[in-house]
Formats: sequence, structure tokens, C-alpha cells
Amino acid sequence: MKEEAKNIVILGAGESGVGAALLAKAKGFEVLVSDAGIIKEKFKTELFENGILFEENGHSMEKVLAADLIIKSPGIPNSSALIQEIRKAGITPICDIEFASRYTNAKLIAITGSNGKTTTTYLVHHVLESGGLKVEKGGNVGVSLARNVIKDEADYYVIELSSFQLEDMYDFKADIAILLNITPDHLDRYNDSITEYGKAKMRIIQNQTADDVFIYNADDKEIKKQLKSLEIKAQTFPFSLKDDTVEGGFYNDEDQTITIKNKLTMSIHDLALKGKHNVQNSLVAGISGRLVELRKENIRESLADFTNVEHRLEFVAKVNGIQFINDSKATNINSTWYALESMQSPTVWIVGGVDKGNDYDELLPLVQEKVKAIVCLGKNNSKIMDAFSDVVDTIVETQSPVEAVGYGYQFATKDETVLLSPACASFDLFENYEDRGQQFKNAVRSL
Repeated sequence: MKEEAKNIVILGAGESGVGAALLAKAKGFEVLVSDAGIIKEKFKTELFENGILFEENGHSMEKVLAADLIIKSPGIPNSSALIQEIRKAGITPICDIEFASRYTNAKLIAITGSNGKTTTTYLVHHVLESGGLKVEKGGNVGVSLARNVIKDEADYYVIELSSFQLEDMYDFKADIAILLNITPDHLDRYNDSITEYGKAKMRIIQNQTADDVFIYNADDKEIKKQLKSLEIKAQTFPFSLKDDTVEGGFYNDEDQTITIKNKLTMSIHDLALKGKHNVQNSLVAGISGRLVELRKENIRESLADFTNVEHRLEFVAKVNGIQFINDSKATNINSTWYALESMQSPTVWIVGGVDKGNDYDELLPLVQEKVKAIVCLGKNNSKIMDAFSDVVDTIVETQSPVEAVGYGYQFATKDETVLLSPACASFDLFENYEDRGQQFKNAVRSL
């Protein structure tokens, strides 16, 4: 960014956009926030109270193109007509993370992956905070990094990054970059190419030097494929559930081991998070903790007492011996695979929503093994019903969480589980996955 750049336009007025606007204002920029839709009242109030100009229901292109710098919402595709017009004018939009990172000297721990990144972000933050470090979390989850950077009181920022954000990051450098997995998701934005999607994810290691660290999943086929064409300058600490020779951490039958700076071994039964995918998340958090010199005992305690993220395999209640689990954040097949894999009792599975090109075949073995009934929750359930009608006898359709929970309670018996893990986006019936999860929890609590 040129020093004389003083006029910023921010496209999109969600948390990331408003956070960037507040930081830009604090740094002396002239700011215009422009949203194609209606701005939420809480954000509108915040912009108004801070004297930040905004417009909604459309963009004033003359003002947009007069900007020295444009920060765009990750939700706006680079293929859109709006961004194409901006690029033709010689302006390359950046994302809020790129902008925010220019105003902090804290260590940046960046986390991406198709699945598990929110849980891992919270878990790494918990481990570092429990170890006494001044740490904040943000990015694609919770409070935006830009909002945190206004006061800039942390020594470490743990940042969740989506591929959409990574697309618009150029100079950002992670001190510790973490790549959990690359599985099919959002492929509609990447010409149905997992290779293109993977390239966006790999941008997390751009600009890293020999002083930085790259933690990655050594078992992931797409990561291994991507790494073949890249020069890795950072120190690498892979983790694995199959290979006990890796230099970061591994899982072996009943234990997980962090191999950095004297081995740290911990029984998986002592981990707060259950399921093999959560062993991966715990390995990452343990590796991160050791890299920032935390004591082994601190890491053990924090991995044992962590409370999971809301809407991610979240225990809601036990009603007459039936356990209800909210996994509304599972918006793709891979996330739901992990959820079903971790079920320890016969399960009534609530599934459905906006299908993102799902191939349900890979769930068939798990569904056959774990699922006793399926409750569809969505406007169009035909694909789900076709996929599983041969392996599950009981499949019903519903249009509301109250109805879905009612069927779940009817089909499950004592010591069984009702799992909301939709494998789909939420926008057919809900505002977002949080709204879906909250309505599910409300329905459970009203039983």
C-alpha cells in the first residue's frame, strides 16, 4: 500500500467490513462502506456512531473507483462483475486480514482447512491463553482481526482463514501457518476444481521464511499433491494419524505424541475432544504450544479441559436418556463424515439444507453402521432420500427444527443419540448455520 493512500472503500458491511472500517478510521483514513444489500442494524449503528460514511442497497461506482485502496468482503467472488470492473480500473482489492496485518507486530498464527478450522482456532487460542500468553482469536470466526488490531494488545493472534480470504491476501505473512486438510468444498467458486481450491488454501504459506513454521496434515492426499509443486521455505512440522516418524506429532492406537522439544505423550481418552478428527486438532494445538515454549503440563491440562465451539459437535441436552448433539456447523460432507465417525451409539441423523454438489456415497458405510433413522430438514430432500433409502428404513421429511427434533425424540430410545449434522448450507430455511443451530437447541430444550 502506498503511504499516500488515504481514501478507502470497503465493500460489504458484515463483521469483517465494519472491523476494517473502524481500523481504517482509527488510522486516519477517509472511509466509505458500501454494501449491495441491507446493512444489519447493529453494524449501521456502529458506523453511524463512529462517523463512518456508508451506503446500502447498491454501490456508487464513481466513489468506489476513486478509492486509493479497496477492501472487499470474502463473500464477493473475484469473478463477479463488480470486482472485474474494479480490476479493469487498475485496482486490486484486498481482504480485511491483509489490511489488519499491516498494523500489528504481534505473532500471527494462521489456520485454514476445509474442516476443523474453527475448532482448531479456538483450541490453539485456549492452549496459548491457558499457558499465560496474551492472545486473541479472530478472522473468519468471532471478532474480525481488524477490530482486535485497533487496540493491538495481544502478543499472538490466532486467525481462522477461509480460502475466500486467502484469495485476496498478497503481503500477509504467517509466523505459524496451519493447514488441516483440503477436501471438496465451495467448488462452485473454483470451476469445480479441487486443484484450484487447493491452490487458494496453499496461499497461507506465501511469504514465509526460514524463521517461520508450517504445520500440515501429512495424511491429506491433496495437500501432498500441492506440496510437490511448491518450494517450502518455512520449517515444517507435519502431523499424522498413520506415520509415527513425522517431525510434528502423531497418533498411535491409544495415544497422541508431540515430538517437538522432548516428546509429549497423552492418552486420547484424556482429550476433551473426541473422535479421530479431533485428535488431529489436538495434535495441531499441542505442536503450536510447544513451538511457543509452553510447558508440557500446561498443554496437557488445556487439551483436557477445553470446551468445544458452539454448533460443532456441541452437546445440547439429555432428555429421558436420549443425547442431543448440535453440529449445525457441518455444512459439507466431510464435516458430517467426522461427526458420524465420532458417534458411539445408534443415531438418528438430522440432515439437509442447500446442497453444494454433495456426493453422499462416501457416507454410506458410516450411515449403514451408525444411523437408525434419518430426519430430513430442508426444502428439497430428494437427493438425500435417494442416496440412503436402501440402507436406512426410516426416512422422514421436515420443514422446521421443532418438527425435526420431535421425530428425533420419537425415533431414538434411551442411550441413543439425535445428531443434527446437516452436510448442507442453511440458507433455505435459516439465516445462517448459527441460526439453524440455535433453533435446534431451542427445540430440544422445549421437549
